[in-house]
Amino acid sequence: MNDSVLEIRNLSKAFAKNKVLDGIDLTVKKGSVLGLMGENGAGKSTMMKCLFGIYAKDEGHISLLNKPVNFKNPKEALESGVAMVHQELNQCLDRTVTDNLFLGRYPTRAGVVDEAKMLKESINLFASLNMNVNPKTVMRTMSVSQRQMVEIAKAVSYDAKIIVLDEPTSSLTEREVQKLFSIVRDLRKKGVSFVYISHKMDEVFEICDEVSVLRDGKMILTKPIKETNMNELIAAMVGRSLDKRFPDVDNVPGKDFLEIKDLSTKFDPVLENISFTVKKGEIFGLYGLVGAGRSELLESLFGVRTIASGEIILNGRRMRFRNSKDAMEHGFALVTEERKLNGMFGKDTIQFNTVITNLSSYKTFGVLSDKKMKEAANREIKVMHTKCVSADELISALSGGNQQKVIIGKWLERQPEVFLMDEPTRGIDVGAKYEIYQLIIKMAKEGKTIIVVSSEMPEILGITNRIAVMSNHKITGIVNTKETDQETLLRLAAENL
Repeated sequence: MNDSVLEIRNLSKAFAKNKVLDGIDLTVKKGSVLGLMGENGAGKSTMMKCLFGIYAKDEGHISLLNKPVNFKNPKEALESGVAMVHQELNQCLDRTVTDNLFLGRYPTRAGVVDEAKMLKESINLFASLNMNVNPKTVMRTMSVSQRQMVEIAKAVSYDAKIIVLDEPTSSLTEREVQKLFSIVRDLRKKGVSFVYISHKMDEVFEICDEVSVLRDGKMILTKPIKETNMNELIAAMVGRSLDKRFPDVDNVPGKDFLEIKDLSTKFDPVLENISFTVKKGEIFGLYGLVGAGRSELLESLFGVRTIASGEIILNGRRMRFRNSKDAMEHGFALVTEERKLNGMFGKDTIQFNTVITNLSSYKTFGVLSDKKMKEAANREIKVMHTKCVSADELISALSGGNQQKVIIGKWLERQPEVFLMDEPTRGIDVGAKYEIYQLIIKMAKEGKTIIVVSSEMPEILGITNRIAVMSNHKITGIVNTKETDQETLLRLAAENL
């Protein structure tokens, strides 16, 4: 008897001459969690888009519960019991949780939307999943992690037979990760199957039953998780073994360069009396639990948030940025946490996204030069090792990691003095992460001052010189990276809670 829920056979897909999927075979068993790994651009997202009817496959067959399927759109897939929780959430932020749960399928009574039924079913759904969510909450007021939980609940509400989780823990705290795993295990016992797309090795080994690895559009490896190890998976993903997870942090910080004195902000969440100093050529980490105020601090330094009191002193000069343009003109750059929301122009090309922050540099006799802009885009594609067809390709067609490379390349074109990086490797594969770590260290050695936010403790310990820990919108401690450990960071992150 065949116990598979989903079978994909000989799946192929090409865009122009670029073959993105080449004869892919994949089987997901009932009540199991299949880990799907691969570098950015390996074909993971394309395979899922073919499954969901977003892309039309060129060749191959897909079966669901031993019946051939060929979904024309995601709605058809969802109604057939195939759901997906995307890494980049796409929700109606000005509507309530309940509205988002029932979007496209509002229950009616006498021709009128039955609000009472929606509310009751929402309450029951969250109770069954042991989630503490108020269905009446407006989505915009919730954290990314809370909104992700809502999306998982929505998938469950469709009575899904198989749920695809795309980098589901990229914005979750450790406690929320364990909560998610608890939900996955409970649903697995009820016969629900999962495809778990992740770059986080430890999570794949903790939650998955099997693991498959894609590389350059081909299926390289499929094994029970108990029969493989981290080195084998890395070698399968990148085509070579990575001896070390992090490069040597061999930059030598110079004199004090950026000083923050008693900085407080006006609007919720209010930052209180933030003070620290970063040296020229230093990689300064910001660690803390989700909601600690790290992103808000970077936004305040970049002129996005209004500062109520305190000072920003850059190389001995007091700064008062009215907006982000002011900050940019004084050599600041910011890589935001949510790429799709505020980090890129999704409907435009790689070239447009590369040059947009530095247009004055690409003019000839006062007129924008397409030649100069193309040269800049191709230069950053080469520097960042971005996988793409050409600079004219839409940035939205790239994998998340390659989108991030374009965003970092955009800022490199401005040659910033202070680089603010909010979760710069979020949703990026192990090989690309290493490249970005090397880039960060290289920039520091060139004298750039870097402040990097990361929720991944091995990362913050692996690529920084010093770390400031935040808790409840305050700094609770600043430590030298070589003299600290995970336990110290966790203790500081739990203060003031």
